[in-house]
Amino acid sequence: MNTVSKIETWADSHHPKWIDFIRVALGLFILYKGILFVSNVDVLMQMTQNADIAFFNMALAHYVAFAHLVGGLLIAIGLLTRIAVIVQIPILIGAVFFVNIKEGFLSTINNMEFAFSLVVLVLLCVILFYGSGKFSVDRWMKQHPNE
Repeated sequence: MNTVSKIETWADSHHPKWIDFIRVALGLFILYKGILFVSNVDVLMQMTQNADIAFFNMALAHYVAFAHLVGGLLIAIGLLTRIAVIVQIPILIGAVFFVNIKEGFLSTINNMEFAFSLVVLVLLCVILFYGSGKFSVDRWMKQHPNE
């Protein structure tokens, strides 16, 4: 049994139930942010103005919106949770370090956005470690393989 399997087995056997509620809330929050990005792409484009390449900004905006919509839904229902979290982590690292660094970490303008990004990044790391939990589609599929 390799190290990743051992960690996954331990995390599944020591998974507190309250983390499932945090997973659902986190997934719904990420889904909500994806809906906001889709409804107002111009704001996302302004946030990604670091690079002068218009195509890169547009591709990044579409990647973030799509990853938030699909990933948020997958995290909320607990389906392919770790994969969905792994897709979200680079986005949140970019939000914490690259988007908020333009205004400064301690500026009052972006302080709440920075705090939300940092909290979501930490929670994603916790969900990555603990997995989807008992109240998830992943768990149901393991218990009912033939249905």
